[in-house]
Amino acid sequence: MADVDSTRIDVGEAQFVESTSSNYGDVSGQMAVTGAVGAAKASEYNTLDEPIKDTVMRDLRAVGLKFYQVLYPKEKKSILKEWDLWGPLILCTFLAMMLQGEEHSYVLPDGNELHDGGPQFAEVFIIVWAGAAVVTLNSKLLGGTISFFQSVCVLGYCLLPGCISLIMCRLLLFFPPTIMMFVTRFIFGCVGFVWATFAAMMFLGDSQPKGRKALAVYPIFLFYLVISWLIISHSNV
Repeated sequence: MADVDSTRIDVGEAQFVESTSSNYGDVSGQMAVTGAVGAAKASEYNTLDEPIKDTVMRDLRAVGLKFYQVLYPKEKKSILKEWDLWGPLILCTFLAMMLQGEEHSYVLPDGNELHDGGPQFAEVFIIVWAGAAVVTLNSKLLGGTISFFQSVCVLGYCLLPGCISLIMCRLLLFFPPTIMMFVTRFIFGCVGFVWATFAAMMFLGDSQPKGRKALAVYPIFLFYLVISWLIISHSNV
């Protein structure tokens, strides 16, 4: 009787496995390919043998898509799900190169030296990355549901409006310095600040508890305010 019962159990299990596999289709994969479901689609996930050009173009398309999402912050999940630090690195390097002060100093008629006073490359770089890290740490301490690097990714990509306003402000510096020119630069800086803060909150707002969103918004507000002030106060062509 024991042999008969065990035989029935084995047959039942075999029928159960067959019925489930027929419902879910082919779920086989290759151990050498991470996340490959089905042998027919395994080549789409295997990027070890693809040309370098294809890899670079795929990464550039991903970065460009995230730039578009920041400029038009409507879809929230993909930039958090497929995070990367390429875009923040590009934008941070651009800001540091454009905002750095002149290395030389000017000699006044009375013999004193007048230095540029603008931030250096490393200072801008540290301000951006340290500021993003502090804002992210504050978000995590408040109970945010996204990871550290996801938050840094969003804060870095949302520097794009500030970079656009920086380009416009640098172009205005070629005109004679007047009050109208300063007001125009100030408006461009404010638009970049508001745009960056709004985009960051669109992506990060849902990750905070309901009663603590204001505490999470305040550091983000200060972070982009400092970046915008650096942009507005920069007066070297």
